[in-house]
Amino acid sequence: MAAGTEVLRGGRRDHAVVFYRDEEELAEQVSEYLLPAIQDGGVAIVVATAGHRRSFEGHLAGMGVDVAAASARGFYLAPDASETMRGFMVADRPDPAGFWQAISPMLRQAAKAGRPVRVFGEMVALLWDAGLIDAAIEVEAMWNELGAQYPFSLLCAYPAQPAACADQLDALTEVCRAHTQVTGVPPEAD
Repeated sequence: MAAGTEVLRGGRRDHAVVFYRDEEELAEQVSEYLLPAIQDGGVAIVVATAGHRRSFEGHLAGMGVDVAAASARGFYLAPDASETMRGFMVADRPDPAGFWQAISPMLRQAAKAGRPVRVFGEMVALLWDAGLIDAAIEVEAMWNELGAQYPFSLLCAYPAQPAACADQLDALTEVCRAHTQVTGVPPEAD
């Protein structure tokens, strides 16, 4: 696992996490991460909230990307994170079969042409924020299992908020272990 504030590599099968201080930093990091896939004829998949999708799309447009055209050609997919999670969460636990059914069709379609596929996933942060920390860690593991089946790179993001307790610090350690690259500074205890 590499750690630091370096630019995200985003190579096939990388699973990176960024701990961000504010929304602008998140938008910049995610947009810079997605840009090479779109420029190189690959596919960018953004599983995020509506507000974050608008922010990323605004940044990408500022970088010269015609997001509407990329979307129309299937090079930019942007499903809603909460809606996607409803497809696989059962009683506050992620169902592995439901997760595969919700996510793998997008990855299979995107990977068909052998072009680069970059995914940004916000679902784990939403689970964490809802207090479903174990569920977030399970979803991280499910992404890694999908990564063994499909060639894509994945970026996850968590706000760099102080951990509320020692258990959260232990969970953050597990989050970092689930990734091949850690960018930003993981939060510490209050």
